[in-house]
Amino acid sequence: MKARVLGSAAGGGFPQWNCNAPLSRAVRQGRSGFLARTQSSIAASADGKRWAVFNASPDIRAQIAANAILQPDPEGPARNTPISAVVLTNADVDHIAGLLSLREREPFTLYATARVLETLEANSIFRVLDPAVVIRRELPLSGTTELEGPDGPLGLTIETFAVPGKIALFLEDASRDGFGSESGDTIGIAIHERNAADGFAPVTDGKTLLYVPGCARVSDDLRRRIDGAGCLLFDGTVWQDDEMQRTGVGEKTGARMGHMAISGEQGSLAALRDADIARRIYVHINTTNPILEPGSAAETAVNQAGWEIGFDGMEIEL
Repeated sequence: MKARVLGSAAGGGFPQWNCNAPLSRAVRQGRSGFLARTQSSIAASADGKRWAVFNASPDIRAQIAANAILQPDPEGPARNTPISAVVLTNADVDHIAGLLSLREREPFTLYATARVLETLEANSIFRVLDPAVVIRRELPLSGTTELEGPDGPLGLTIETFAVPGKIALFLEDASRDGFGSESGDTIGIAIHERNAADGFAPVTDGKTLLYVPGCARVSDDLRRRIDGAGCLLFDGTVWQDDEMQRTGVGEKTGARMGHMAISGEQGSLAALRDADIARRIYVHINTTNPILEPGSAAETAVNQAGWEIGFDGMEIEL
């Protein structure tokens, strides 16, 4: 299985359009080692020809332009695409807005949980994806799905599972506990390459890619699912829970946004310190996160703990 990080930043990208904090300024100034990043998304393929995109970033047009693997076959018909399926992990704007750029009556299969599909259905603008052309399929909160495109199975099987998280910002209800968050608002995905003879490989074989771009805490269930994975792409939104307050760009904490911090006793570094993972990579990184600064103490701590910092175009093969 081949995978590629299309976008490694959190909502707004890096630098965020209106952010004047030091890290964002460093990117705009072209300082050495500072890499611009688009919003959260990955792609995976069993055959290197047909691809499933996980989360439709608002930056998807730029991501397609930057990745030849997702561009039309120059020898193909006037309109064609190697994108056979799109899989959504939640209804956050940075994960669904890119669907609007995938109009033009190009067939692919759209996968999401019932909660996310209901959100799309309730917003008439998403009808630009004609349901007669773009087939919508419901993902179980806990279960296995064989991904299919317009021309049949893609050779990838995914396991979906709920992870601690929060309802999308634009759906929040201040009158309800947790702003109306429910189980299934955010899911994680285990991606396997399917073998015609043997079915799909178990997580413990080291060939599974775990994609969890949003997570409020590492639950016992999540920890159990992670052990034995070949690669984990995990929520790296903030280094410290209150870093947006510290940098003066906002009042929300990571927890308020439904994301756990990387550092600290309750952070992901500590929670996953002893996890059995061959390769671990932070994605969905906020524009304020100091791990984005080359040589910083935060970057050093992450690297010394065995983590990589995701970047756009990063390639993974399992």
